[in-house]
Amino acid sequence: MTASEKPGRNGLSYKHAGVDVDAGEALVDRIAPLARATRRAGADADLGGFGGLFDLKAAGFKDPVLVASTDGVGTKLKIAIDTGNFDGIGQDLVAMCVNDVVVQGAEPLFFLDYYATGKLDVDAAAVVIGGIARACKETGCALIGGETAEMPGLYAKGDFDLAGFVVGAVERGNVLPKTQAMTDGDVLIGIASSGVHSNGYSLVRRVVEESGLAYEMAAPFASGLSLGQALLTPTALYVKSALAAIHTGGVKGLAHITGGGITDNLPRAIAEGLDADIDLSSWSPPGVFSWLARTAGIAGSEMLRTFNCGVGLIVVADAQKAGHVIDAFQENGDRAARIGTLVAGGGEPQVRYHGALKL
Repeated sequence: MTASEKPGRNGLSYKHAGVDVDAGEALVDRIAPLARATRRAGADADLGGFGGLFDLKAAGFKDPVLVASTDGVGTKLKIAIDTGNFDGIGQDLVAMCVNDVVVQGAEPLFFLDYYATGKLDVDAAAVVIGGIARACKETGCALIGGETAEMPGLYAKGDFDLAGFVVGAVERGNVLPKTQAMTDGDVLIGIASSGVHSNGYSLVRRVVEESGLAYEMAAPFASGLSLGQALLTPTALYVKSALAAIHTGGVKGLAHITGGGITDNLPRAIAEGLDADIDLSSWSPPGVFSWLARTAGIAGSEMLRTFNCGVGLIVVADAQKAGHVIDAFQENGDRAARIGTLVAGGGEPQVRYHGALKL
């Protein structure tokens, strides 16, 4: 600190208190072009106003229902901070939000982010928000604003937290799930996950501790990657493929498999009086799940209630159109396969498993 910067009596500034407004402005300058690149019909995605604007009429909607979601990336963020690898965490944030609105039939329209830290690292923040912008662009979602908060004393050195907010829209008659149309014999289609996604990382980090491995060491389950790189594989973005599948007319419901796994999430998309009968042997989970289960002796039932176990999205499809639904996902880059059916139940929906996970 130079003599001119030293605070005199009654001469404190915001910067002396630990908040660098200039750094915040530098970050806005860095990310403004990234936000502009996410422009879409209904939003020009310019930053700097007090609020972001979106024109539903310009986006082509006639009688829309708005669908909103907010989420974070949990303690996966801690692995990113510990390894200094922030490349994919922005996609994680967007995916956790947009995947939640698309399963209700909605097209994601615009996104806002919240980045909170003790002392702003402009370079790190720019990488994170750059990832957010790329994921928004990939899903046709405009990044129309956000907030960067510098709060010294609240976060440890180097730590930060993220939250995301998305709003989507769906025409009133197309809201999912269509529970009234579901019936015994409807097909359940599993869409492959990219890995652990962004749930269960408190348990993942505990397993890493017990394994004795460091994040920079080779991943036992992913050739050519360090353990940290493998565990930071970004959450899959299902928006394009899910919307394409919905347009086939064969989708009756969709479930995003997040915290709680298949066991707790799939019933949310199923009609009362029906159960999901799932063949656990019908897919092969990525190697990370085998490593987690074997390293820590995690029971299969616990795996299914904590992780996605290789299935990030499940579709309830009309049996006659299931093939077209599978084709729509695969033509848009997502692996899809039949994993079960709906069967008659006795009240509140539940999941019945048979077979065994290939762990």
